[in-house]
Amino acid sequence: MKDDHEWLAERFEEHRGHLRAVAYRMLGSVSEADDAVQEAWLRLSRSGADGVANLGGWLTTVVGRVCLDQLRTRTARREDPLGVRVPEPVVSPADAAGPEQEALLADSVGLALLVVLETLTPAERLAFVLHDLFAVPFDEIAPLVGRTPAAARQLASRARRRVQGTAPAADTDRARQREVVDAFLAASRGGDFEALLAVLDPDVVLRADAGDAPEGVSKLVRGARAVVEQALAFSRVAAFARPALVNGAPGLVTARGGRPFSVMGFTVAHGRIVEINILADPARLSGLDLTLLDD
Repeated sequence: MKDDHEWLAERFEEHRGHLRAVAYRMLGSVSEADDAVQEAWLRLSRSGADGVANLGGWLTTVVGRVCLDQLRTRTARREDPLGVRVPEPVVSPADAAGPEQEALLADSVGLALLVVLETLTPAERLAFVLHDLFAVPFDEIAPLVGRTPAAARQLASRARRRVQGTAPAADTDRARQREVVDAFLAASRGGDFEALLAVLDPDVVLRADAGDAPEGVSKLVRGARAVVEQALAFSRVAAFARPALVNGAPGLVTARGGRPFSVMGFTVAHGRIVEINILADPARLSGLDLTLLDD
């Protein structure tokens, strides 16, 4: 016969995937999301589930509170005048197949959306993620942010306007997306200025996050010609780039000497690249699980 702790652990595992999805959208970091989920388990194991009518809802709000505290701490520490922060991507093989990989991709959230979420206040992000992405009622969100339900609704509304006005809507044809990204890679390798221009939207945005690297390495670049210059600079390492899925969309992973150098996520709309997000922070790259990409 199962004891109470074992029964509680099994109930928690039923919700782990959902809680991890909530935490990743809140924090933009797989490792931090796992830490938040673990903290939720520790709180549940200490308090038990007595009197909890809806365990999934209770755990969701606990994870939300943990993530909110973490976002507030991150915001207080951040010294990033350019606002160049690319979340940790979820990287999968370019030819991902099978039910487990398909389930992962079906639940993936675009890197471009996560980048926009990084610009929200912690309270706005919580309200938007919990309500708009996971249908948590404002009555349950309000206590987490110390507001009335009406004020929590306003937080989500402001966040929604920011997302709708900033996050580009990507094409849904993954094969077509891959063709465009492959064309970008081929043009970069060949140093072909005109071919690069042909695959870039005139208003394309490139965001490169190199972490604590010397000033000038992290950058935000706008406009096709300016992005082409960056792509031509990339040509010296483009030979080492290999296709991958980055948050469910075609992307590139570049490694040198067996170590990841960058992960590039692309947003393709109307057959052209409208956004490129590059994580080149060695500290965070070292924490990514890229073993599935090994030959």
